[in-house]
Formats: sequence, C-alpha cells, structure tokens
Amino acid sequence: MASNPPPIILQSGNQPQHSIIWLHGLGADGQDFVPIAGELNLPVAVRYVFPHAPMRPVTINGGYVMRAWYDITQQPPSALTRTGSDAHQDAAGIRVSQAAVEVLIAQEVASGIAPGNIFLAGFSQGGAIVLHTGLRQATPLGGVLALSTYLPLAASAPDEMHAGTRATPIFMAHGRSDPVIPFKLGADSRDALQEFGYAVEWHEYAMQHSVCMEELRDIEVWLTRHLL
Repeated sequence: MASNPPPIILQSGNQPQHSIIWLHGLGADGQDFVPIAGELNLPVAVRYVFPHAPMRPVTINGGYVMRAWYDITQQPPSALTRTGSDAHQDAAGIRVSQAAVEVLIAQEVASGIAPGNIFLAGFSQGGAIVLHTGLRQATPLGGVLALSTYLPLAASAPDEMHAGTRATPIFMAHGRSDPVIPFKLGADSRDALQEFGYAVEWHEYAMQHSVCMEELRDIEVWLTRHLL
C-alpha cells in the first residue's frame, strides 16, 4: 500500500483516546464511509481512519483494475465450508491487507491509543479483512464491526487465531436479500466464530448489499456500549 494515498483521518473531538479503522468494499475507496463519522453520535471523541485499498486486477471482473483488498477468482459460495474452503481464495492478498491494517493499528498505538481502544470496521470485502485480522492479533482489540461480509480463510482460522482475541467483541450485520455475499454465508460465518468462542452480536435487515439507517443506529448503540 506504499503507493496509495494516505488514509483519510477525521477526529470527532479533541485528543481522542479511541480509534476506528474503517475499510471500504470492493471498487470503492476511503471516502466511501467518511459520512459515517457524521452519522454516529458517540459518547467519546474518536479518531476515524479510512484507508484506501490498493489498485489491483480483479479476476471475477475480467481483470479490471480497481481498489480491492484482495483478488476474487469466483463468486462467493452460498455457505461456509471450513474444510478445504481456502483453496480458491486469494490467501496471499488477504494476508498482505492484514499486514497493511496491522501497520495502521501500530500507528494508532504509537500515537497513544491503547490496543483495547482500537476498533476495526469494514463493509463487504473490507469486512472480511477486519474479521481475518481481528482474530490474529496477539493483543486483543476493542472490537470488530463486520458488515455484509463473511469469514475468509475459515479453514486456517482455528490454527492461526490467538486465544486472547476471544475477548474481542464482534458486531456482524447482513441484509437478508444480499445478492453479492449470500445471507447464509454471513450467518454461517457468525456460527463459526461463535463455535471458536467469540461473542458475536448479530443483526439482520430487510436490505440487499448495503448499509441502512437502522443498522447505523444499532452500530451506534453497540459502539457506545464498548467505548465506555
């Protein structure tokens, strides 16, 4: 991500002690969720970090070059398969994006934000990266918000996740009519995370592959609870 523009950084108040690193979906950029900062009424000052995914060819889109956290070679399956399910996923790309997010986490820690006050949030492909990354942190983070997404590299997760991250709360939300990432794939990912020992708060909405106002209010309530 060295050639990328720097992340967009916004602060909701002076000297924030909490950070939210928010990843966009396929083909968008860091601007996509900037309006969220103005929509969420949170009880403490927060620094929002909106990074840009690198430009890369995406196989499923005919090799068209766009911002993507990893390559996609085929349509997501309708359900999560934990045995051999990593075979058709861009594991290398996912891990490169994990490393990029970990650089952002380290920068927040260096600026004085405690790891337990750092939250990862992401939509769709960005949500997959924050789930993947959150499970693999040696020091638990404040929480993970995974919106309209799924658990990537599910077969490798049990061997790679840090036991301490089971203390990391997870918010998952999905549209019941999602034509991009099937609802069942999201629900199966929730079930897998719960079986791994994570506390997952699940929300579902009458929407497709998007974010709705009811969801934003639920995110606001969840964040308020975990920010204090």
